[in-house]
Formats: sequence, structure tokens, C-alpha cells
Amino acid sequence: MQNPTGGAGGRTGPRILPVGLRALLVELAEPAHVAALVAELHRWRDRGELPGAEEVVPGDVTVLVDGLERPAELARRLAGWRPETARSPEGPLVEVPVRYDGADLAEVARHWQVTEEEVGRVHSAWEFRVAFCGFAPGFGYLTGLPERYHLPRRAEPRTRVPAGSVALAGGYAGIYPRSSPGGWQLIGRTDLVLFDPDRDPVALLTPGTRVRFREVGR
Repeated sequence: MQNPTGGAGGRTGPRILPVGLRALLVELAEPAHVAALVAELHRWRDRGELPGAEEVVPGDVTVLVDGLERPAELARRLAGWRPETARSPEGPLVEVPVRYDGADLAEVARHWQVTEEEVGRVHSAWEFRVAFCGFAPGFGYLTGLPERYHLPRRAEPRTRVPAGSVALAGGYAGIYPRSSPGGWQLIGRTDLVLFDPDRDPVALLTPGTRVRFREVGR
């Protein structure tokens, strides 16, 4: 069932691996392809072309499709799938007001070679997209930050990061939905509630959601 199109670097299509009897794990060449594949799979499922499919779960460079009645059939179809032929979704837009006063603001400014006051303007200049969720309920991994602004994680993680903290690590931005340990660089905070079991939707940020950060007073 595995796609024979080579390994990383020489691969022209996705690598497809069986997971149990009714699931497939699709490995893609880069994170930007994940949203396109997820959108394609949802279109196929809406047309009844993925019998039994229960879940489509995106990751960093993977997509898990679970509950399939005929996984081998989907594997053959995916072997010929190419990201350039798919349409990426236009998800809903969430605006996040942020006070840019994070504990790592000076360190981030040093990495970016800007002043601390400019960090917020740089960060809020871009539109982000939730690539996938994980780590904690309601935590979305947001892509869209240009490569020159990518940051390393902290050498020593904090034992407690306050809920609402806006943070950066690698090429991702994120917002801590609750107080927890964490090693991301903290640049600000928001009062938005990211996860609420009594709300519909429970999670404010889900894969495909577009996010714009808006700077507010400190």
C-alpha cells in the first residue's frame, strides 16, 4: 500500500502508510501541502467518495485518515495526488487583540534586529492559518510567519506559561489556551478564551482558520 515514489527530497508525491486495518497516514513533502490535502479529502468525503471515513487529522507534514472502509482504494488515489492541483480552503477569520508585553520581547527583538516596540508591528503584519492542533485542547499551530522571523525555542522551558500568552517557536505562532509548561518565546497576551467546553464551537482555533493579530495598548 505504500507509495513507491522515493524518500524525502526525491519524492514527487505523498508517502502513504497503512495504520491498522482502516486508516492511512499520508506524509507530505512540506507543511504548506497539508491544508490543500485536507481540503481535498473533505471534498471527497462530502461527495461520498471516502466510504466510512470518520476523521481527517492534520499534523505538521502528515494527514491521518481514519475509519476507511476501503483504505487500499484511497491509497491508490492519493498516489497520484499533487498539491498544485488542489484548492486550499478559505477558512473563517479570527481577530486576536494582543498586548505585546511578553517576557521574551527583548530576546525576540534581538533575533529580529528590531526594537521591542516594532515586534508587535512585525508580528501583526501577517495573516496566519491554523495548520493543525495539539499540545493542549484549543492550541493551534499557526503558520504564515516569513522564514526570516523564525525563532528557536527557549533553551530552558518555563514551568508555567499563563493562559492567553502569545508565543513563537520555529516557524509557528501559538496562543496558550490554559496555564501550562512551555518553551516557546512569549511576545504578548490576549484575553480571548481559546477553549471553552460550554461554548459552541468549543475551540476557537481549528485547522484552516485564518488568524490576524491586532496590537492593543499595553
